[in-house]
Amino acid sequence: MQKFEKVTEQPSKYRNLEKMSVHELLVNINKEDKLVPLAVERAIPQIEKLVEVITDKMLGGGRLFYIGAGTSGRLGVVDASECPPTYGVPMGLVIGLIAGGDDAMFKAVEFAEDSKEDGWLDLEKHQANANDVVVGIAASGTTPYVIGALNECRARGILTGSITCNPNAPVSEAADYPIEVVVGPEFVTGSTRMKSGTAQKLVLNMISTSVMIQLGRVEDNKMVNMQLSNEKLLDRGVKMLMEKLELSNYDDAKELLVTHGTVKKAIEAFAFAG
Repeated sequence: MQKFEKVTEQPSKYRNLEKMSVHELLVNINKEDKLVPLAVERAIPQIEKLVEVITDKMLGGGRLFYIGAGTSGRLGVVDASECPPTYGVPMGLVIGLIAGGDDAMFKAVEFAEDSKEDGWLDLEKHQANANDVVVGIAASGTTPYVIGALNECRARGILTGSITCNPNAPVSEAADYPIEVVVGPEFVTGSTRMKSGTAQKLVLNMISTSVMIQLGRVEDNKMVNMQLSNEKLLDRGVKMLMEKLELSNYDDAKELLVTHGTVKKAIEAFAFAG
């Protein structure tokens, strides 16, 4: 077994941060942030494998779960919550779980991540089963809440993935499809909400976007199934229709969209009527 190295806890490459000017702080943070996309690029083969199995499971009626603690958990919840309005999928198709429950989205819940049992108990509330995929998110790769959940999933025949920022991490051993994005030490030593959080957000964007495209929720480069939940999105939908159907009258396109609820349904209705 390869040696586990906790890169996320290594000392920052920068010293005496409190003596830096604001300009120096911003330049150096930005310098470190530039390393993140390169680390994500190196992990694309791992990300690709996980996207493929998630897509297969979801095409068969399964769901996608994200499970994490702290910043990692919050990022998973955010990505899951954005899938219904962006792609028009049902609530509950992509589910984000965070150690400590909903309260942990807004404030730290003491020691919530330290339970090896609570992760599976939270999944069990949603009847997680072998049709689903569970992705554990842990920057350190050592979070008991996440590792315990993934181990229980594997014992029950549920496919697992993971996202971490340490090489050869324990959470990777618990995952069928591990993703390791090693971004190096943080600007502020151990502050994994920074580069590690950015890396996890980028990977989550890649996973959910790629899966939704594979599920047919995007046409050309347009969110044709998005929910019309505000005026900005309604306006965007109207302009999509005008472009796609070559309509010149904004009000007519808007009426068509409002009548049918989504750009995709409006296009289908227009084609059927024609």
